[in-house]
Amino acid sequence: MFDLRDLYQQVIVDHNKSPRNFGKLEKFNHEADGYNPLCGDRLHVYLNVNDAGLIEEVSFEGEGCAISVASASLMTEAVKGTPLSEFSAKFDMFQHMVTADLSEVPDEEVLGKLAVLSGVREFPSRIKCAVLCWHTLKSAVTDSDEVAKTE
Repeated sequence: MFDLRDLYQQVIVDHNKSPRNFGKLEKFNHEADGYNPLCGDRLHVYLNVNDAGLIEEVSFEGEGCAISVASASLMTEAVKGTPLSEFSAKFDMFQHMVTADLSEVPDEEVLGKLAVLSGVREFPSRIKCAVLCWHTLKSAVTDSDEVAKTE
């Protein structure tokens, strides 16, 4: 039987080799840097939010481990078209999923493709790699001047 672990590995490889929404946006009105000192992941997130508060475009640049790049790629797909008013809930939902007990099954209906990243729970030292992009996007949304970190 095909399990979530197999899917996790395939999605990580795919999104690491061919990250979605990679590169600098031509037009953006929010941006932030993120850095994971534990393994050296670095990224920059660009965000274009329209006057109605909807995330129209989001992209990232940077380099890091496969989990960090794949997570950023999946995150950009998940938040594009999301109202800023709903971002905090998505952030909290993702954070909970990657830190939840291993026995807790992720809600694939709610999380969509992000659910495959629940596999990172089996490798606690890699959770910071998966959440760096989310903390960086949160910094961009709040226009924080500080570099987002996972420490």
